[in-house]
This record gives sequence, structure tokens and C-alpha cells, in this order.
Amino acid sequence: MVMTVSIHPSVDGGVRKGDPNFAGGTLSCKCASNPVTVEVGAQSAHNHVCGCTKCWKPAGALFSMVAVVPRDKVRISANADKLKIVDEKAAIQRHACRDCGTHMIGRIENKAHPFHGLDFIHTELSSQDGWSAPGFAAFVSSIIESGADPGNMDAVRGRLRELGLEPYDCLNPPLMDAIATHIAKASGALKS
Repeated sequence: MVMTVSIHPSVDGGVRKGDPNFAGGTLSCKCASNPVTVEVGAQSAHNHVCGCTKCWKPAGALFSMVAVVPRDKVRISANADKLKIVDEKAAIQRHACRDCGTHMIGRIENKAHPFHGLDFIHTELSSQDGWSAPGFAAFVSSIIESGADPGNMDAVRGRLRELGLEPYDCLNPPLMDAIATHIAKASGALKS
């Protein structure tokens, strides 16, 4: 057992199952007053822990926890004026609260991108239970770029597997297949 490795506060005590009948909820930034709130009218999909250096992580976490929902099911419901795009050149336009730094949504504006139409969210920002459970770990080696000890990677991967979160250094195979299929259709290599 590799209990000494902390991955993310939402999974360190074990991965909680989602509710297949859950239909969404409210996300709130970390501001004590006038938080940015986002209404999500759908269950999340492809929830996972992510080690990339772009995703928002709570203090002390090695990984973020991020999922996607249909863009048309996302609405900024309060204090939208506090949001700023972290990196306008990034494929995923991460909208963060300018006061507390919490990333509220990640949106892809490029209509040719395989994930256009999906918004990235952090379900831990909701007080409602039932969001889809994280199912894998993405970009695991990237935590080294954030300062994680390279000599501890076997323990990190062991803990991820112990939690039932298969570690990948990209996305999981179904998402990689979806990206490749989108690219192949766009290039004409694969017929619809």
C-alpha cells in the first residue's frame, strides 16, 4: 500500500462513485465573498486527475481533477466580471477568478479542435455529490515539470493504481482514439 503519496484531496481518501442520475450542479471559486459561480446542467464525463502544468490544482496537490461537460450546459451565474483568461494562446482557454486564481471553466474556441463543444470543469468546486468519478490519471510524468521528485514516480504510479486510476503519460486510450479519429476524418484519411 502506497498511502504516503498525496494525489489530490478529492481522491486521497478513495475515489467516490458518481451517481448516474446526477444532472449537474453549481461550481464556486475559492473567494470568501462574491465568488464566481458556474451552473452546470449536465453530468460530467471523462473525469480524471491530470498532472499537466496548465490545469489548476488546489494547494499542495500533485494533480488537478478535471472533467468535461457540453458547452451549452455551462453558464456563468455570478461575478463573471471577475474572470480572466489565463493564457489566450492556449488551446484550452482557462477562465480563472482574478481574485483567488481558481480556474472555473476551460473552453476551446477552435472549432477544428477534437474537443470543441466541451468545457473543462473542476467538479471539486461543487458542494453537490454525484459528479462522475475520476477514472484515470493523465500526463503523469508532467508532475516532474511542476517540481515533483522524479525519484518518487514509482510511488506516485503505485498510489494511482491503488486508487483505481490507471496512469498515462497522455490521455487514456478512448480519448486518444477520439482525437486520432477526428484528425483522420479532417485529413480525409478516414471516411465518416
